[in-house]
Amino acid sequence: MTALLIRLDGPLQAWGDASRFVRRHTRREPTKSGVIGLLAAAQGRRRTDPIEDLAALRFGVRVDQRGRLVRDFQTAIRRTGRKPAPMPLSYRYYLADAAFVAGVEGDAELLHGLDQALRTPTFPLYLGRRACPPADAEVSLGLRDTTLDEALRSEPWLARPWYRSRQGRTVHLDLLVDAPPGTPDAETTRDVPLSFDPVRREYGWRDVLRLAPVEMANDLGRDEPDFMAALGGA
Repeated sequence: MTALLIRLDGPLQAWGDASRFVRRHTRREPTKSGVIGLLAAAQGRRRTDPIEDLAALRFGVRVDQRGRLVRDFQTAIRRTGRKPAPMPLSYRYYLADAAFVAGVEGDAELLHGLDQALRTPTFPLYLGRRACPPADAEVSLGLRDTTLDEALRSEPWLARPWYRSRQGRTVHLDLLVDAPPGTPDAETTRDVPLSFDPVRREYGWRDVLRLAPVEMANDLGRDEPDFMAALGGA
């Protein structure tokens, strides 16, 4: 089994799966549709090109640095004739200062081509929206000859030093992966891209399972206060 790992790290990210009209939300973790779109852009696929092979890849993500939710309030004016016409007010939500390790699992030859495409992308890469470029030019973390679950568990922690210094000596990173339909405790979400064609975008359903968190040692972390010792010394 082969897995391809991807670094998703940037000042802003936006991973919407149910945005409508004037409210553009973001999930707390990257979506499969967003990452498949990134891979398709790296390969130079147009929005009308087939993506069945990419959508069939098993997807997973590890939360290395949990970002904070921010809101951008936007206004616009459309000029029609002599008088400008105000557009509806819109709200766009983003994740600030977040970092994730995403991964896809599948055919080794396909993943090798995706790895090369990420290193020399045809189209610019962005983290969910065009206004969200990656912080690092090197997005691909490379191929791993193992399962997706094991690759995500064994990859070194990618959080920034300033973030690590605010955590404890041991951290637990959330881990979410694709699961077979009907898996107990899985969340069902409409997040499988069937077509990116702007005339008629289509998405299918997938089951997402939250696995046991990944435990990481944090050499930059702070010691947790020993409240019991304080009580005993009183």
